[in-house]
Amino acid sequence: MSWQTLWRSRQRTAEQALAPLAAGGRIYVAGNSATPRHLVRTLARLAEPASALQLEHVLLLAEDPHATRTHPGVRHRAWFVGPADREQVASGEADYVPSHLSEIPRMIRQADRPLDAALLTVCPPDKHGFVSLGTEVMASLAAADRAERVIVQVNERMPRVLGNTFLHVSEIDAIVAADEELPELQPRTPTQVERRIAEHVVPLIDQGATLQLGIGGIPDAVISLLCDGPSRDLGVHSEMISDGVMDAVEAGLITGRYKTRHRRKVVTTFVLGTRELYDWVHDNPVVEAHPCDHTNDLLVASANRRLVALNSAISVDLTGQVCSDSIGSRIYSGVGGQVDFVRAAARSEEGVPIIALPSMARKGTVSRIVRQLEPGSGVVTSRADVHWVVTEFGAVNLFGKTLGERADALTSIAHPDVRDQLGSDSLSAR
Repeated sequence: MSWQTLWRSRQRTAEQALAPLAAGGRIYVAGNSATPRHLVRTLARLAEPASALQLEHVLLLAEDPHATRTHPGVRHRAWFVGPADREQVASGEADYVPSHLSEIPRMIRQADRPLDAALLTVCPPDKHGFVSLGTEVMASLAAADRAERVIVQVNERMPRVLGNTFLHVSEIDAIVAADEELPELQPRTPTQVERRIAEHVVPLIDQGATLQLGIGGIPDAVISLLCDGPSRDLGVHSEMISDGVMDAVEAGLITGRYKTRHRRKVVTTFVLGTRELYDWVHDNPVVEAHPCDHTNDLLVASANRRLVALNSAISVDLTGQVCSDSIGSRIYSGVGGQVDFVRAAARSEEGVPIIALPSMARKGTVSRIVRQLEPGSGVVTSRADVHWVVTEFGAVNLFGKTLGERADALTSIAHPDVRDQLGSDSLSAR
């Protein structure tokens, strides 16, 4: 049977595809800009009041239609918490699974029982009958492997991203055509604080380095400053890319010429940015997307010489413990790939692991460099793993330093208004 015949025979409306799940089941939902929002909205409408639905996902963007319904049996199980489910996790109505991004596909494959379904967004098929998962691969291939039913939303606006992103039509059980705009993340102008932080980060990036960048003003400011400087022939091996990477490739800053793994390729596991970025990654041989157990694998990432891992934090205590997923005991985000890449950069030849954060939060009223983490705070990156910490007041390397030396170093890059308070405490850490 030809793939075209299979394609036609498996087309369904969303209601037809999802009706068997209305009463309940374990369902994986692709996230970020690849969230199949039409399928998720339809499932919320079909779900019975007492349904036993468990929605498993990484980061969901945009609205969560399940959050506004009275479904005591519908429960999120999130590996990374975002605006769509943060309040539900805080209230105990949803669950958070602390996990390194690199390990999520293995958790899915080794679960006690298979998923009942995987809901994914894909682009239209190519001439060979393959669809691309597009802007997010993450754990979707693992979910497809372990799901009883693979249900895809085919979206004409989803780019065809190359790499290990493809499913064949024969691996799909139900095909729902539904075009809609992908969620976008608009770039913003970095603040003065973020630019000052970037000014301390840029000197740590040598010629031919490979970058891992996150989301936000600090990575954007770093890319902007690098683009304004001399050519460095940089590479990218990251869990995500945004518009800044596109701009840097077009400007000739990022070439991948000296990468020692996936040479000349921009490697990622998800893409999040503007429509212009999504159009840019479409069929672009420069970009390769892979599942997160590849992009974030310690040995794979660290094979890149001079890997610079740039990650953020909510707070750092005077011993170097990094809290990144919670504000006190309130879960704000997730472990994500921070530890994966901090350790990979530390292992990389001439690698540079960096934690970068503004010195103050809450409009300048609360220090992010603290004597002790707030009770309930989760330590995402341990003090044994931390190397460089950067604020707008400087950059310090904690690697090989005693507790007292760390306290003094971190106090020196805290906001001047709190240094006396931190400094007096640092004596007790010696």
